[in-house]
Amino acid sequence: MGTFFTSPFLLFAGLSANDYVGFTFFIGYMAMFAASVFFFFERQQVEGKWKTSLLIAGLITMIASVHYYYMRDVWMTTGQSPTQFRYIDWILTVPLMCVEFYLILKAFGAKIELLWKMIGYSLLMLVAGYLGETAYRDNSVLWGIISTVGYVGILYEVWMGSASKLANNSNDPHLKSAFRALGWFVLVGWAIYPIGYMAIETDGWLRNVIAVNNMDLIYNIGDAVNKIGFGLVIYSLAVKSKETH
Repeated sequence: MGTFFTSPFLLFAGLSANDYVGFTFFIGYMAMFAASVFFFFERQQVEGKWKTSLLIAGLITMIASVHYYYMRDVWMTTGQSPTQFRYIDWILTVPLMCVEFYLILKAFGAKIELLWKMIGYSLLMLVAGYLGETAYRDNSVLWGIISTVGYVGILYEVWMGSASKLANNSNDPHLKSAFRALGWFVLVGWAIYPIGYMAIETDGWLRNVIAVNNMDLIYNIGDAVNKIGFGLVIYSLAVKSKETH
């Protein structure tokens, strides 16, 4: 009886030279695994209040690397986009990325309400997106709109809401710089996800513009850049915070 997931050696043997999507699955898996090792080791080098932030940064990339291990198998075995695995990854990692905003602002007055609000927006965005791509494809536009509400909610908090105000009032130039960088990750980096949704849902604006296979390529690169970059911003902030004390 065969097994769905094949030997890594067979996967490498079956990776053709022009399979750029498959190539990025392997690269994404190894890059995020390496980032996790880095964040976990460097956690010992930062002050106590930053240890949790680096732990979460490492968990984000570790969870993603495990999912990419399975997603590359799905791609290499079936040649199809591993939609379910992607959403499992995002439903775990995106709320954790939202937690990072709360943790870096906690010392400057962030309330627990901000944490739950950010997590709530992220889950609304992801659950609605998943339903629109899978169970309710006929109503994908409606679910896409609902998902966008969650995304816009996160953008609002980061750029104009309470999170933004706390960062601006912190009088900490390192925090302001890091918060601005994280905000750009959300605005620009996370924008690939609604773009991808519009490319693959039933009657989206980009359905005939961007091929689904190309979106997998963009997702793979975007995931690695967003998750590793997010963690590196947190790490840089932790190091600079230590240097100023």
